[in-house]
Amino acid sequence: MNFSKIQAAGNDFVVIDARKLEADWPSMACDMCDRHFGAGADGIILVCDSDSADFRMRIFNADGSEAEACGNGLRSFAKYVLDRELTGNSTFTIATMAGTRKVEAFFENGFVKKVKTSMGMPTLNADEIPVLLEKAYRNRGGVDIMSLLESDIVLEGMTVTVSMVSMGNPHAVAFTEGDVYRYDLEKIGPLIEHNSIFPRRTNFEVIHITNRNEVKARVWERGVGETLACGSGACAIAVVTILKGYTDNKVDIMLPGGTLSIEWDGVGEVFLTGPVEAVYEGVWPD
Repeated sequence: MNFSKIQAAGNDFVVIDARKLEADWPSMACDMCDRHFGAGADGIILVCDSDSADFRMRIFNADGSEAEACGNGLRSFAKYVLDRELTGNSTFTIATMAGTRKVEAFFENGFVKKVKTSMGMPTLNADEIPVLLEKAYRNRGGVDIMSLLESDIVLEGMTVTVSMVSMGNPHAVAFTEGDVYRYDLEKIGPLIEHNSIFPRRTNFEVIHITNRNEVKARVWERGVGETLACGSGACAIAVVTILKGYTDNKVDIMLPGGTLSIEWDGVGEVFLTGPVEAVYEGVWPD
């Protein structure tokens, strides 16, 4: 089985043309994403046929779970499709579990180097995130939600204040006044991800606002762990900071793997623009 390794701001994926393939994709994701015994990736992306869009994307995290949406994955998908001339249009649509997304590619020397993608409309509806509003849980911490933009989660003797939003997948965003690289993400990330108030788990972002146009961030991705970047996470960060009045409607999210540019008018769809690069081509044995 032929595959491509593609990275978008350090968020790396194994991309497969699965239009004529069948496999146990959750198991395949676990095997291929293993960084010691596999190809090594944050997830696998499948290029599939669609009845409602030009293509359909499926994405499986490194633990085999299927994700609803992925901004960096969409850019990697677009590069794969265009570099292989599966379509002749630099702008096309991709169906995902979170809805249909439109991508626009920008070329350099005949290859895709940057992609802008629509990311859908954010929601703060608790049922759609989803997040449970019960006040206490035995042995798993509790939550007192006065507002989804200012919610305290109590876990293991500490309180973490988060803002919750869905970009087609769940996100919890925490502010820190200090350096995001000094934040104990390895400890707090999995506690937030698996907290019982999140029935589908959640992605977790810790951020520090540099100015009205720049935010520094780290991401703990659901089903993966810490990653160098997260496209939907960058969008969630921008939505939260814009709603709170901390940043302008165009903001750069500076992540360990690179910078993602987000635009949101506060009403409609969120748009993400960022780099994408091929890493290598490979063949996976039967």
